[in-house]
Amino acid sequence: MTAHPPPFRDPHLPFDERVDDLLARLTLDERIAMLHQFAPAVERLDVAAFRTGQEALHGVAWMGPATVFPQAVGLGATWNDDLVRRVGEAVSTEARAMRARDDRVGLNVWSPTVNLLRHPLWGRGEEGYSEDPKLTSAIATAYTRGLRGDHPTYWRTAPVLKHWLAHNNETDRDTSSSSVRPRVLHEYDLRAFRETVEAGAVAGVMPAYNLVNGRPNHVSPYLREHLRAWTERELLVCSDAGAPSNLVDSEHYFDTHEEAIAAALAAGVDSFTDYGTDSSTIVARVRGALERGLLSAADIDTAVRRQLSVRFSLGEFDPGLDPYAGTKDFDTPAHRALAQEAAEQAVVLLKNDGLLPLPAGARVAVVGLLADECKLDWYSGTLLHRSTPLQGLCERFGADRVTFAEGVDRVRLRTSSGTYLAVPEAAGTADEVRGAEGALDPALLAGRTDLPPLTADATGTELSLIDWGDGVLTLRAAGSRYLSVAEDGFVRAAADQPGGWIVQETFRLESHETHDSGHLLKHIGTGRYVSVAADGVKVAADDPADAEVFDVMVTERGEEEVSRAADAADVVIVVAGNDPHINGRETEDRTTLRLPTHQERLLRAARAANPRTALTLVSAYPYAVGHEDLPALLWSAHGGQAAGTALARVLAGDVSPAGRLPQTWYASDDDLPDLLDYDVIGGRQTYLYFEGTPLFPFGHGLSYTSFAYGNLAVRRDGELLRISFTVTNTGDVPADEVAQLYTRAVDPAIPRPRRQLAAYRRVHLTPGASAELSFELPVAGLGFWDVAHSHWWVEPGPYELLAGASSADIRLRETLRIDGPAAGPRPVVERGLEAADYDDHLATTIVDRSRTSGDAVTPADGKVGELVFRRCDFGDGVTGVSVEAAGAGTVELSLPGGPVLASLDVTVTGGPYEYTTVRAEFAATGVRDLRIGLRGPLRLAHVGFSG
Repeated sequence: MTAHPPPFRDPHLPFDERVDDLLARLTLDERIAMLHQFAPAVERLDVAAFRTGQEALHGVAWMGPATVFPQAVGLGATWNDDLVRRVGEAVSTEARAMRARDDRVGLNVWSPTVNLLRHPLWGRGEEGYSEDPKLTSAIATAYTRGLRGDHPTYWRTAPVLKHWLAHNNETDRDTSSSSVRPRVLHEYDLRAFRETVEAGAVAGVMPAYNLVNGRPNHVSPYLREHLRAWTERELLVCSDAGAPSNLVDSEHYFDTHEEAIAAALAAGVDSFTDYGTDSSTIVARVRGALERGLLSAADIDTAVRRQLSVRFSLGEFDPGLDPYAGTKDFDTPAHRALAQEAAEQAVVLLKNDGLLPLPAGARVAVVGLLADECKLDWYSGTLLHRSTPLQGLCERFGADRVTFAEGVDRVRLRTSSGTYLAVPEAAGTADEVRGAEGALDPALLAGRTDLPPLTADATGTELSLIDWGDGVLTLRAAGSRYLSVAEDGFVRAAADQPGGWIVQETFRLESHETHDSGHLLKHIGTGRYVSVAADGVKVAADDPADAEVFDVMVTERGEEEVSRAADAADVVIVVAGNDPHINGRETEDRTTLRLPTHQERLLRAARAANPRTALTLVSAYPYAVGHEDLPALLWSAHGGQAAGTALARVLAGDVSPAGRLPQTWYASDDDLPDLLDYDVIGGRQTYLYFEGTPLFPFGHGLSYTSFAYGNLAVRRDGELLRISFTVTNTGDVPADEVAQLYTRAVDPAIPRPRRQLAAYRRVHLTPGASAELSFELPVAGLGFWDVAHSHWWVEPGPYELLAGASSADIRLRETLRIDGPAAGPRPVVERGLEAADYDDHLATTIVDRSRTSGDAVTPADGKVGELVFRRCDFGDGVTGVSVEAAGAGTVELSLPGGPVLASLDVTVTGGPYEYTTVRAEFAATGVRDLRIGLRGPLRLAHVGFSG
């Protein structure tokens, strides 16, 4: 007799019943083991091992060769939802194909990143899509739909959004707290996540390392209050790597790891990424928390149920029904063509005074440090194909019409004994590409030790020196590999590119006081100095006194080579930008918007030798570049495997550029707020609130043709606004246009965005052709978060609908009046005031009211803080005030322009979460603005009124 399979194996049953059946069959120890990222197999039930997490930001990453698409910020620059959805389909298809031959490849993909590009110095800006929540959520939704697939039951991959929440700094990222007022929380930071989750193609989220309002994201009540309220799906929340331990070790938020893991589970974290593949520590902490009564078996069941729900959706338990199980498409012609299409659509033409497109038969000089580079970032796969700007231009114009000058400084390093650093011959050693074999944790990839270390001899080796800014240098043997340091401390010419979690290919020259022209060579990765020993050159000196002193003997400056190439050409293309592993990356924020001095030298040299010079910036983020004397300027993110071909086709006019900036390009560092200032409203940040003149505005991008806009029509249909207008190609080149629709409150009672993206569409038009574009906008989309009543509110009054080619290039406008009752004043007698619900503030920070929920406000950095609450309704009059506060200090209440009417002293309480209530007399009537001053290290949570 054939035994019936258990219910969890029955494909005819609903997933929920099958999950419950399997969960009931697991022992408590088996369930606990599933809480770690690397969940072990349960052999007695024939349940396979499972891991959460497979990086797939713009291609399958870390697992060896795969199709590499443009960086995420480049995909954002396409403003093309359909294209990005197709990229997601290709990435998830390759993930399936790769898993079929390597079960280390996971299907729970940690992508996309929906953190908003609030600050251009954030080191991980390359991972996000835009500074705007609408554009970010639309591109993220498209990508997740591609990753998920279109089958109604089974998912091709299960995408997890990163990084929840308000995370835009690498500096002190695991200990810093983002102070996020309620309006910014709802209108800005939550919005990108919410609209993507509500679209229905998201399997989970990953909390960020930072704290928000004083509370670590991994124990945030927002996971329950907001995230899980947006969908009925059992979202899987996966911790970031090492973050569970940070709750105790670096953040000191809990005293013990058992308390920390119990709090994280209670908040809604379901899978713990910590200690690599070794689950024993996490398992022991969970068991310890159980034994101490800090969590229950039901808490564990909730988390395991969410993981199992994802696994069932991926078809793990229905291999015969999984429509994606037999996927084999990998590195297909279609995927290669898509990589090129994406790279082409990501190119943004910032300025063009007629220099572009390049004329046929032009002699082109392509110069610069990135002219013959196809750079990868930390979240890239290994290249299967490679196209640099030089290669692309040679293919397009012919190698005989293209000259190249990299612009490196060519140097020899002379030791104090008169010898020179030399790179020995390495006969019989094969070239290796970092990460070609794949690794579950590429941070553990070791440097090469099979090559001979550098030595010193009478002639030495000429080295190519690049200064990437802030004094960070790379040195490369001419035509060979970068100098790198392996675990044994020796310096070798060993790396194909700079890279790794801790980059081992960067150095710094430090002047030495005992030698006028001498320098110490400091290896940045180890913090040690280079010395020359009998067995080779190594980093062995911690003390500068023990380091070798080098003279840098310059053979040729880079600008000399660039000048020669530029002088002999009809047109010069300078390719500048960044290496994604240096001076701006995960763990490292940038320090300036300025282009590194080395690259500025090359640009000046090219421009002086040939005024027909175009600058192409290939970078993960914006620069502040003076362009007054440049006839053309372009930008592209690092464009993946087809970047060079795509750029050449745009320069040649085979493709008219139609990328648009996904974030504001500021003119100067002086325009930027502090990196840790998350108040986009008060700090006047992003195109939404910035009041200065940007270098290039949000949404900007030029074309090789011209477009006309007309026939704007706006009408209200119930709770929808129906908007239409026409776009016409008035030039003689077929091209894409990105039509953008913005809204603006004309006369708002509170600070509102200067204009806000409501919709967009990328459309292809042949010369003379027109397209009528129609949009539907919910009236609710005109609203803001009303802190006085803790809900969304559409303020009655006039609103402008603005259509155009960028946030600054508005071609059409129409005003629509929204009628309705006015918002009432703050009902302070009935509800009092939550301290964080202020309208304006000065020198304050929002902190956690308790470890589990709520906000309080404290003065920032020992200053006197001030909170302003508008239109407080005191009715017929109040006679008393009470404040709920912790710590020690003074709370002062006053009306605008008047004296302090109440001063309440808060004596020292037992700790930051032990609150006391202090009362005083306070008289006010009618609707008045209220100012509350804060002095001393106190936390104000609530203010109440009586009488």
